[in-house]
Amino acid sequence: MEIKVSENVTSTPCEVLVIGKFEGEKTTVELANKYAVEKDRFEGKFCETYLMHTLGQIPADKILIVGLGKKEEFDANKMRQAVAKSVKKLQQIKAKNACFDFDINADYGKSAAIGALIADYAFDKYKNKKVDKVDEITFAKFSEKEVKEGIIFANAMKLTRDLANESAQIVTPSKLAEVAKNLEGITTQIYDKDEIERMGMGAFLAVGQGSVNPPKFIHMKYTGKNVKRKIALIGKGICFDSGGLDIKPASSMLTMRDDMSGAACILGVMSALKYLEPDVEVHGIIAACENMPSGSSYKPGDILTAKNGKTIEVDNTDAEGRLTLADALCYACELGVDEVIDIATLTGACMVALGTVASGIMGNNEDMINRLIDTAKSSGETYWELPMFPEYKDSLKSDIADMKNTGSRQGGASIAGIFLKEFVSGPKWCHIDIAGTAFLEKPQKEFIAGATGAGVRTFLNYLKNI
Repeated sequence: MEIKVSENVTSTPCEVLVIGKFEGEKTTVELANKYAVEKDRFEGKFCETYLMHTLGQIPADKILIVGLGKKEEFDANKMRQAVAKSVKKLQQIKAKNACFDFDINADYGKSAAIGALIADYAFDKYKNKKVDKVDEITFAKFSEKEVKEGIIFANAMKLTRDLANESAQIVTPSKLAEVAKNLEGITTQIYDKDEIERMGMGAFLAVGQGSVNPPKFIHMKYTGKNVKRKIALIGKGICFDSGGLDIKPASSMLTMRDDMSGAACILGVMSALKYLEPDVEVHGIIAACENMPSGSSYKPGDILTAKNGKTIEVDNTDAEGRLTLADALCYACELGVDEVIDIATLTGACMVALGTVASGIMGNNEDMINRLIDTAKSSGETYWELPMFPEYKDSLKSDIADMKNTGSRQGGASIAGIFLKEFVSGPKWCHIDIAGTAFLEKPQKEFIAGATGAGVRTFLNYLKNI
């Protein structure tokens, strides 16, 4: 989809003119008021739509009216959803071009562009029949700068969604490394198995030792012109999770290609930094491997030694993500950064607690947690703080090692956070669990089923606003 900006679109010939209507108010187009509002009593409830032919009375062939809801409740997030709803409707009627004029006294160009491109997304590369797309839309009154930034955000989300939707036969640890090496404006170091072993990453290596696809430790770096803060972003990179020897039920493995959604998020974020140019130093870190059952797999009861020397008794091989993150956290803390954020499809317990609506967040600095929660909210995502009570640590006790890799199922998401905290030393740190929000089984708001690109918008805004 090509997105353009114009001062005035009402006199521009196009297939569809898309306009907005607040509840209790008329539209800016008299033809729409006459038929939709006065005759058919279209109220304009949020994301309701009304389509009408113009019969040549204005340059557009049709008018699509989208409800904007109550004016006092309208904001950038609702703009994104309203535009996404409009684009979906345009796809349904097979329109190829449209002009948008919502006549709103605010520059929501960034949100509008993100909404349009979220709605335009489809992972249909393996289908002979492709999804109908809108070729071109033009927004009125929004600034080109805001729209351009929205396109950058949406393209980053697209990369993330494509990687998480792609099959595990394609997206291997080596593929993630290849994508990282090809990012523009980023320096990338890839560590192979022997180098990972020399760095003492025994927990990470154990998880990947059952797969024929070798592990890759990926370190990307972006340096802004006027660095104000140094931040490490870590994404869980389990390219396929069978559960290992503690194998998952077949039904639970069907979407386990998405278990690298955290890694995909970091790649999406790093891909956008060259264009956004934030004044930060950003380290993107991924410990990429597969968790597979074989004669060489790590086993329940094994004792692993992490990079910081702490020993871990393997209680369950399906609690593998925290093991890879443990070594990645140790590595990140050695880089002299101010903050570390890890993002992971980590626990089913977080899905039980928060569903697909919110991601869990916890950490060692309340100010940082609150800043991320606020940034997520303004970005169209929801983070909910989960507790890290000291009592949770009791269930990680081991008789033969410093700790076990799993504890009680009660409070499971928080216990996973407590485990990760053992490998953080020095920087402020937050852990974000996107197990429920990274991949949808059915459409939700502006998203189709599949990968959502969770975390990308929040992280980019967080870095940009420092």
